Amino acid sequence: MKYLNTSSEEGFILVGFSDWPHLEPIFFAFISIFYSLTLFGNTVIIILSQLDLRLHTPMYYFLSHLSFLDLCYTASTVPQLLANLSGLDRTISFGRCVAQLFIMLSLGGIECVLLVAMAIDRYAAVCRPLHYTTIMHSTLVSAGHWLCSPGWEAL
Repeated sequence: MKYLNTSSEEGFILVGFSDWPHLEPIFFAFISIFYSLTLFGNTVIIILSQLDLRLHTPMYYFLSHLSFLDLCYTASTVPQLLANLSGLDRTISFGRCVAQLFIMLSLGGIECVLLVAMAIDRYAAVCRPLHYTTIMHSTLVSAGHWLCSPGWEAL
């Protein structure tokens, strides 16, 4: 018998791995372990890049922001997945589903912009090494100012 995700008046009923319910505890444990490792690893990257003064460079600034985005991205999806795998509540309201979709798409778009900025940083470091400190001045990188700075036109 084939089960499909359906909707009700309260929201969506997520069936998940209904064909293999005996594997759900294994998936729950496996995903929980990797979720906690992701949280720990990204938190360590953020803390170390803030504590070590040698890492106060544009590339580590971008890496710490990428780690923060990864924390937000996984925190917006994995808890719902774990709740569904635990079998306690397999529903998600329409509003929560839309909010989760909006958050995931927004964070994905922000991550794309951040990866472009990281690519420009590496381009400036490799192709214009003598101009790198001018192009990637700390004011360009602080508080998101690097997105709208006219300094990028020099590339």
